[in-house]
Amino acid sequence: MRVFALLFAFAFSAVNAQTFPGKTVRFVSGVTPGAASDTMARILAEKLQARWGQPVVVENRLGAGGLVGAKYVAQSEPDGHSIMMYASAFTVSTLLSPETLSPRELQPVATVATIPTIMITSPQKGYKSVADFVAAAKAQPGRLACSDAGVGSATHMNFERFRFSAGIEVLNVHTKGPSEALTEVLSGRADCYFALVFQARKMAEAGKLVALANGAPKRSSLMPEVPTTVELGYAGSDYDFWVGALVPVKTPRELVERLHDDITAVVESAEVSDHIRKLGADPLTMSVKDFEAKIARELVDNAELIKRARITTN
Repeated sequence: MRVFALLFAFAFSAVNAQTFPGKTVRFVSGVTPGAASDTMARILAEKLQARWGQPVVVENRLGAGGLVGAKYVAQSEPDGHSIMMYASAFTVSTLLSPETLSPRELQPVATVATIPTIMITSPQKGYKSVADFVAAAKAQPGRLACSDAGVGSATHMNFERFRFSAGIEVLNVHTKGPSEALTEVLSGRADCYFALVFQARKMAEAGKLVALANGAPKRSSLMPEVPTTVELGYAGSDYDFWVGALVPVKTPRELVERLHDDITAVVESAEVSDHIRKLGADPLTMSVKDFEAKIARELVDNAELIKRARITTN
C-alpha cells in the first residue's frame, strides 16, 4: 500500500510539472513597486508569460519586512501558481519574527540576482579609506555612528558583520529606509552607511560621497574599482544581499525543478542579465540544492549574529 502511495504521489507530481501552468501565475512582492526585488519580479513576469503562454502578474503584499507576502504564498496551493519574490531578508525576518513565518514554510526555487552594498561616507568626515574609519572608531569607541535602512535590512546586517570583523564599537542609527539612511550620511550626522550600489554610485560620481569599500562577497560590475571589505583584510565582513524565488514547501519536487529551470533560463539570457546589471545588481544563478544549502547556512549565521548584536524588532 505504501509503495502504491509513493508511486501515485510521484506520478501526480510529474503530471503537475508537465501541465504547469494551467492558470494565471502570481509573483508576490513584499516591497513597494520600484524596489529592486519588485522590479526583478516584473522583468521575470514579462519573460515567463511569453515562455509559459499564461498570464504572469506581480502582486504587492506589503508588511513586516516582506513576511506578510511570504505568509500569503506559504498558505497558497502548492501548485506553482504562487511564487514569492523575496530577498536575503528571508533569513533574517523569519528569525526576528518566528511567530509570523517559519523559514520551513517556503521552498527555495531559484536565485535571480545579488545586490552589492557600498560602504560610503561624507567627504567632510575626512576618511580616505576603511583603515582611516576603523582607526577613528577605535580612537573614539562609541562616538562614531553608522546609519542603516531599518532593523534586519541588508544594510544593517552588513554593518553588523563589518563592525564585529573590524573589532570596533560604533553607534547604529536605524532609519525608515534607504533615502533616510543616505540623508544621515549626507548631512554629516552619520559617519557611514552600507548603501545599495546604484544609490552609492550616483552620489560618488557627483563627489557628494566617498566609496570606501564593497560589503558584498565580490566586487560589483557597476563599481568594479571599489575593493571588498574582505579584500581589505576584514574576514567574515561580507553580506550577500540576494534576490530569489520561493514557493510553498509542499510544492512537488518535479515542479520546483521545472520552475527553477525556467526562471534560471530567463535570468541567464543576455537581455535579462543586461537589464539586471543596469539595475545595479549582478545576475546570480545556482541549483535548487545549492540555494537550499545557502539558506540553511544563512539561518545559522544570522541567528548567531542576531544574538551577538542583540538585534530585536522593537
